[in-house]
Amino acid sequence: MTSTITINSDLGESFGLLSFGHDDELLDLIDAANIACGFHSGDPHVMSSTVAGAARAGVALGAHPGLPDLTGFGRRQMSLTADEVRDLTLYQVGALSAFIDQSGAQLSHIKAHGALYGMLSRDEDLMRPVAELAARLGVQIFGLAGTAHQTVAGQAGVEFVPELYVDLNYDPDGNLIIVRRPQITDPAAAAERVTSAVTTGTITASDGSTLPVEFSSICVHSDTPNCVDVARAVVAALESSQQSAQKPERQTIGNT
Repeated sequence: MTSTITINSDLGESFGLLSFGHDDELLDLIDAANIACGFHSGDPHVMSSTVAGAARAGVALGAHPGLPDLTGFGRRQMSLTADEVRDLTLYQVGALSAFIDQSGAQLSHIKAHGALYGMLSRDEDLMRPVAELAARLGVQIFGLAGTAHQTVAGQAGVEFVPELYVDLNYDPDGNLIIVRRPQITDPAAAAERVTSAVTTGTITASDGSTLPVEFSSICVHSDTPNCVDVARAVVAALESSQQSAQKPERQTIGNT
């Protein structure tokens, strides 16, 4: 775990007249934005406005490609080949990159969304084209430590950013338990998880067992009803824990 721990959130997950998330409020609390690219949510206008807002806020701009499943919000697993994963990722990252170029900023990272995130974590063959794309673009990969996310990113020579989740549970094997609908997260519980992770390197799994975690960024989902309160609790817990451990304070990574 690095001495600088950042906070990231999935933004731009609105579509047409349907508005989701709390993007504007979260931009003051996060360091990196994972921006929906149109397949699980987001449309050209939403992508454009989200990029512009995130660039003004000085947060890192990442692509958040998902499965082509608007109805299921990209949270239903699909059977795909590595070539199909390559093409759907390239398509989405390319679209978002055009808006980022227009803003005068730069793409910072790639983080897969929902079911695709899980599929890539378990299958090195599916993860490989995403890591190769990140290598060509010279950007980071956000993902779960100890999974194919990290292994294949390392093989491709890509900088890997391991994440901690505070609004999803982990099973005893360290896998995220994905839910179809966002649930209210207790800010105090989120803060407690951050404090435990920073000070002991462990969290509590869904069965009550102790689970080691490696992370340098904390994800707070924007579609959780009380996500702003959760993010504020995370910021406070992170700063308090780092000060207690005499570590450098949280820094904004911005765009490079």
